[in-house]
Amino acid sequence: MCGIAGIFAYLDVAPPVDRAELARMNTRMAPRGPDGSGDWFSPDGRVGFTHRRLAIIDLSERGAQPMHSADGTLTITFNGEIYNYRELRAELERKGHTFRTETDTEVLLQLYADRGSSMVEALRGMFAFGLWDSKRHSLLLARDPLGIKPLYYADDGWTLRFASQAKALLAGGVVSRDPDPAGIVGFHLFGNVPEPFTVWQSIRSVPAGSTLTIDAAGPDIPAPYYRVANALDRRASTKCDPSEAQARLGAAVHESVRYHLVADVPVAVFLSAGLDSSALLGTMAELGLRDISAVTLSFAEFRGTPNDETPLAAEVAARYGARHIVRTVDRAEFERDLPALLDAMDLPTIDGINTWFVSKAAHEAGIKVALSGLGADECFGGYPSFRELPRAVRLLRPFRYAPGLGQAVRWMLSHGMGSRLGLHPKAAGLIQYGGSWAGAYLLRRGVFMPWELDAILDPDLVEEGLRRLVVFDRIDGELNADHPLGDFDRVAALETSLYMRNQLLRDSDWAGMAHSIEIRVPYVDPFFLAALPPGDVLEATGAKSAIADIPRPPLPDALRQRPKTGFATPVGHWLREAAAPAAAVSFSAASRDWLRHVWQVGWTGPVLA
Repeated sequence: MCGIAGIFAYLDVAPPVDRAELARMNTRMAPRGPDGSGDWFSPDGRVGFTHRRLAIIDLSERGAQPMHSADGTLTITFNGEIYNYRELRAELERKGHTFRTETDTEVLLQLYADRGSSMVEALRGMFAFGLWDSKRHSLLLARDPLGIKPLYYADDGWTLRFASQAKALLAGGVVSRDPDPAGIVGFHLFGNVPEPFTVWQSIRSVPAGSTLTIDAAGPDIPAPYYRVANALDRRASTKCDPSEAQARLGAAVHESVRYHLVADVPVAVFLSAGLDSSALLGTMAELGLRDISAVTLSFAEFRGTPNDETPLAAEVAARYGARHIVRTVDRAEFERDLPALLDAMDLPTIDGINTWFVSKAAHEAGIKVALSGLGADECFGGYPSFRELPRAVRLLRPFRYAPGLGQAVRWMLSHGMGSRLGLHPKAAGLIQYGGSWAGAYLLRRGVFMPWELDAILDPDLVEEGLRRLVVFDRIDGELNADHPLGDFDRVAALETSLYMRNQLLRDSDWAGMAHSIEIRVPYVDPFFLAALPPGDVLEATGAKSAIADIPRPPLPDALRQRPKTGFATPVGHWLREAAAPAAAVSFSAASRDWLRHVWQVGWTGPVLA
């Protein structure tokens, strides 16, 4: 796991790479790679790569980056881990390729030499990389299928810059900071910035599951090689008898965890009192891992309440022989950390605080790699949306055939009648939006609704942002597949492609890497997704609760019976106090703005699921 950046002056009239600019980008990413730093510049000075290393596989200097092919024609700067690199290496060796290191990075170079850009389809892991091909005089940018690792770029028409962090691009001192209405409006709608937008007009995200090629003519259009809806469609066509579902589910979890343990350093686990992370710990122990460290957050405010993760987490840790690390966080520490937290937050979000503190605890314990249960709810139907969205669409679809009715009801309820009736503000949009999948999803996951934005943002910015976002088309686009998806798979596609990708995974990256922690997510793996039973079988067999029986011995009954609370923190209470006008706390202007926003939208535990 690392931080990467690069500059390609692709037009002949563009100035050569500014080494000082690249150095500033590298410095901004220092926490991502405390184990080493490297630079490379092409002989003509028109390409430059930089790299910050967090050494996980092949800890020797042979794993240093940027790395070159044996003949010097290929150069790569790579962030991530390729879990099936040993199988890919063996395949390449059978074809006559020879290797100088034990790294997954060198496998990427040789695989590209063998297959070109299509090599990304063979990779099992999380990755973002820039690869320079001197023979073709082209740069390839690539990002993993589900978007675990970020990759941002800025193109001014002369020169393309890329980096693991948007703020690293800004740190170079050349990329414009002009705000992007689409990203700002998207944040207020969803609580995160939907890709490919950022909050800066000049910076874009390479879409998850895409490659981007840049040559002397400039950047091409991003080329997708993976889509969640298509993967779920292919899985739906497979046959799986319900009686076989548990065995197939168990085999998929065991295989994914086994791959995610590939490392030359110890692998820990972030342990809550939930089924998902507990099943990971149990599976790690069953696979023969010893001396496992399990990290749990504790909050004094939760002691003796259902939100207290510690007692059950301790029982699970003892059951599987893990070293249990309990880290207590209080409001004073939150207030001290907030400026650093916001500085590390690459794009605005209303989540990520829990990951910040559990990563901090892991770093203090000398941990470099930890598994997380993130992604299980999207796979197994653990969110209320799996029940609520199909029901809303079925019940409210008939109102779509009454032109103007939904808009009229929304206007009346949002102009006073709704508050007099004691209705939730989103209720105003039920008739207008609730009968479509995109509308129902926006109501379920939205923070502010489109009709509310003019009251909190400049109306011209709102108009431009909504025009460019094309919100409902964007949501609907995540459902496009060769065949219509079933209800379970529709919700899975939306939650995976939107909420998980734009919020949970992005927050895990910035919050984890701020503490030099590599967070691995075995439930977020296209190979794992394909190995699961079809969505309708998962739903019928109650896969979310069935994961309790995957480890041997199975999870304790107390854990099974615990109501789902999410990985909650008392941040909501802290924020309301800290953001109050009378709060005797000194924060920067940026901190106060962020506090005001999350206080205004109402920070709740489920947001931190």
